[in-house]
Amino acid sequence: MRSEVARKDLAVEEGPLKQTARTPGNAMSLTKPMLGLAVGGTLGLLDGLSGFLEPSLAPVMTGVITSSLLKGVVAGVVIGYVSQKLRSMALGLLAGAAIGALLSLLVILWAGMASFWDIMLPGMLLGVIVGFSTQKFGTQVEAPRVAR
Repeated sequence: MRSEVARKDLAVEEGPLKQTARTPGNAMSLTKPMLGLAVGGTLGLLDGLSGFLEPSLAPVMTGVITSSLLKGVVAGVVIGYVSQKLRSMALGLLAGAAIGALLSLLVILWAGMASFWDIMLPGMLLGVIVGFSTQKFGTQVEAPRVAR
């Protein structure tokens, strides 16, 4: 009975959520794209909700929250996939900032150039934070082995 429990703790499951030998007990580790999705979505939502601090955005708050959330989710997933390939913290941060800037530029083209820095700086900061978190805390996914 005890050996079955020990083997169950060390079991590795396939998929985005997996339990590894280095996570004790019932703790789960997320793959880098899934962690990027969670962190990017959360930060994107917080970025969009921060628009309530600017009274002039009241008529367009739905668009602000939606675009910030989508920007955060897309940036998180893309940064997660990029950080699987790059195993360097510095390159992960740089890639995060570049992806955040690119997606922010798309939002700026939609919203207008008047709010360039109000959109660009939070977008790049989101990319850097997601790049850091995926490199530091994400689990590397190994390609499945095919039996020959």
